Amino acid sequence: MHIRSLCRVAALVSAAALSGCATTAPDPRDPIEPVNRVVFEFNEQVDRFAVKPIAEAYVAVTPEFVRTGVRNFFSNLRDPWIGVNNLLQGKVEEGLSDLFRFITNSTFGLAGLTDIASDMGMEKHNEDFGQTLGRWGLEPGAYLVLPILGPSSVRDGAGLIADGFAYLPWRLPTDLDFSHRVAWRNGLTILDTINIRANLLGTTSLLEEAALDRYVFVRNAYFQRRRSLVYDGNPPREKQEQGEAPAISLEAEPTREPPSLTWVSVPPYAGPRLQVVEPKIPSNYEAVLSAEPAALVARSR
Repeated sequence: MHIRSLCRVAALVSAAALSGCATTAPDPRDPIEPVNRVVFEFNEQVDRFAVKPIAEAYVAVTPEFVRTGVRNFFSNLRDPWIGVNNLLQGKVEEGLSDLFRFITNSTFGLAGLTDIASDMGMEKHNEDFGQTLGRWGLEPGAYLVLPILGPSSVRDGAGLIADGFAYLPWRLPTDLDFSHRVAWRNGLTILDTINIRANLLGTTSLLEEAALDRYVFVRNAYFQRRRSLVYDGNPPREKQEQGEAPAISLEAEPTREPPSLTWVSVPPYAGPRLQVVEPKIPSNYEAVLSAEPAALVARSR
């Protein structure tokens, strides 16, 4: 199971709440809405009764500096594939920076538990193969809600195949010839999933308050966020199709006061410093966190 999702943009949640996302009109992007709604409800129940309680227990019993180290560890393992996708999109400088981030943090950063690369000016990015396909001109296609994985589309669902193949927590136990490699693969994947969900606990109430129809809200937010990711936060304007819900604006119009945005706060470890290097959240971690895929928040309650 490879979960990298989610709608992690709490600012997007606030902006969408102001504009309103519920609609009863059929959405041409969602031709199998009845099926998708069934899967959406299944995912919500899995989250409500399994994933969310485990994440809450994890936060309750694990010191913050340990959670920070876990966050940095899995973030570091994603950097090589992020770099490959940047290179495939023609962003050579960003791609090389991602690869050097991985080398630096893996060697001098205690296997990625600390993020010294950010202090050296190597910014954290977020790319996946679905975004690469989008940069190559492939349209997202029909909306899909995947079991466990959450909101997706035909294009991004195909991209998940490549993303899964490159998922290092699943590959490393085999590549490094670990003993009990199946247990290692499953353990790392479960810990990664719990870590992701724990980082999203603060967004639950925002989503519940913002959405009259949670399914429609998540669908519209998903398409808007993915479009923003494909164009690196600066998508061209698109015409609103008849019957389509209003687009969720990621930026305030210049003639209006910007809405009040609420971000998921992930504070750095504030306890006493150890003699060894303290695990540290990347300086732009919140921005990257808010831009990742939206599987778990879409199911949170």
